[in-house]
Amino acid sequence: MTTATGAALRRIQTGNALSAFGNGFTVPFMFIYVAQVRNLGAGTAGTVLALFAVAALVVLPFTGRVIDRRGPLPVAVAGTVLASAGSLGIAFSEGVAAMYVSAAVFGAGLSVIQPALATMIVWSSTTATRSRAFATQFFLNNLGLGVGGLLGGLVVDTERPSSFLLLFGIESAMYLVLGATVATVRLPDGPRVECSAHGGEGGAAAGGGRRELLSDRAMVTLSVLGFVMFFACYGQFESGLSAYAVEASRISPATLGIALAANTAVIVLAQFVVLRVVERRRRSRVIALVGLIWTVAWLAAGASGLVADRHALAVAAIISTYALFGLGEAMLSPTVAPLVADLAPARMVGRYNSAFALVKQLALAIGPAVGGPMGATLHGPYIVMLVLCSLGVTVLALLLGRRLTAEQDNPLRASLVVAASVPARSAEPVRAA
Repeated sequence: MTTATGAALRRIQTGNALSAFGNGFTVPFMFIYVAQVRNLGAGTAGTVLALFAVAALVVLPFTGRVIDRRGPLPVAVAGTVLASAGSLGIAFSEGVAAMYVSAAVFGAGLSVIQPALATMIVWSSTTATRSRAFATQFFLNNLGLGVGGLLGGLVVDTERPSSFLLLFGIESAMYLVLGATVATVRLPDGPRVECSAHGGEGGAAAGGGRRELLSDRAMVTLSVLGFVMFFACYGQFESGLSAYAVEASRISPATLGIALAANTAVIVLAQFVVLRVVERRRRSRVIALVGLIWTVAWLAAGASGLVADRHALAVAAIISTYALFGLGEAMLSPTVAPLVADLAPARMVGRYNSAFALVKQLALAIGPAVGGPMGATLHGPYIVMLVLCSLGVTVLALLLGRRLTAEQDNPLRASLVVAASVPARSAEPVRAA
C-alpha cells in the first residue's frame, strides 16, 4: 500500500468511526423517542424503523451504477447530507407524516453511504490489505456505536425531550463530519481490485451489468449465503431473539442490555486476534465455521428457554448466545466484504457492493417480520428454524468454496504460493562447465 492510499484509508476509517459514534447516540432510543417522547404510538415507531429498510430497498438498486459511473466519493458525500438532514428531521418532527418523510430520507442516506464507503475502501486497499481494512472498519463501527450508546444513555431522559434533541443533533453533526472527511480523501484514479477472474474491463457493456452480475454463480451463491447470514443474526437481534429471551427465558430488558454489551465487547476485544487467525485461511471455510458457531449460539438460546426457572443459567445462556454471535461477526468482517470486492470486475465494484447491501437490507426487513412473532410465541419452532439457518450457512459456504478461484478464496496464500514458485536465481549453485 502506498503512502497516499494509506492516508486515504485512514481518513475514511476516521470519518466512519465518528459517524458510528454519532449513530450510537440514537439507535437504542429511536423507538422510545417516536412512541413515547413524541407520543406517536408504538405502531408509528415500528413503521419508522421499517421505513429505514424500505428506503434502502428503493435506493440501492440505483446506487451501484452511480458509484461505478461517478465514483464513490460524491455518492458518499451526498449520502451523509441526506442522513444528516433525516436525523434532524426526525428530531423536530411532531406529526406522523413529517416523521415518515424524515425516516425515509434518513434511511436513503444510510443506504447510500454503506456501498460508497465500501467501494472507497476497495479503491484504497489491495488484495493483501483489504481484509484488515474491512476488519478495522467493523471494529471502529462497533466501538463507535458502543461508546455512543453508553454516553447517550447517560444523557437521555424521557421527561426532557430536549435531551433527545441533543442526541439527534450530535448524530446529524457526525454525519456532516463524515461527509467533510471523505470529501478531502484523494482516491486513486481507478479501482484496485486485482482479481482477474472476470477479465476486468473486457467484459460485457455497462448496460448488461445486472445480467452479468446475475450470471456470476459465485456472486449469486454469496448473495444467498449473505441473506441467510443476516436473517439468522442481525435480523433477530432486536426482534426475535429479544422476544424469545423475554418471553421464553424470562430475561429482563436490563439483562438484554448486558447481553448486547457482551456482543460488542467480544467484537472489540477479539477482532484483531481473530483477524490474524482467519486472514490466511480459506474464506469459504471461515464462513462455514461461523455457521457452526452460530448453531451452537442458537442451541444455547434454546437451552435458556428450557432452564428459565433457573434464572442464573438462563441469563448465562443468553449472554453466551450474544457473545458467540459477536465471535462469528468478528470472523466475517475480514472475510465477506473483501470477497465481494474480489468477485467484482473492476468496473462493477459499486454495483456488486450495492447488490450485497440490498441483500442485507432484505434480510433485515424480513428477519424481524418473521422472527419477532415466532420468538414471542412459537419458541420451539423459532429455535429450530434458526439452527437450520445456521447449518445452512455452513452448507452454502462449502458450496461457495467450490465456485471460487484459489485467489478469491485465499488471496494471501495464493500470493505466497506464486511468490514461492518464482525461482531465486541468485541462490542457484553455479555448475562447472
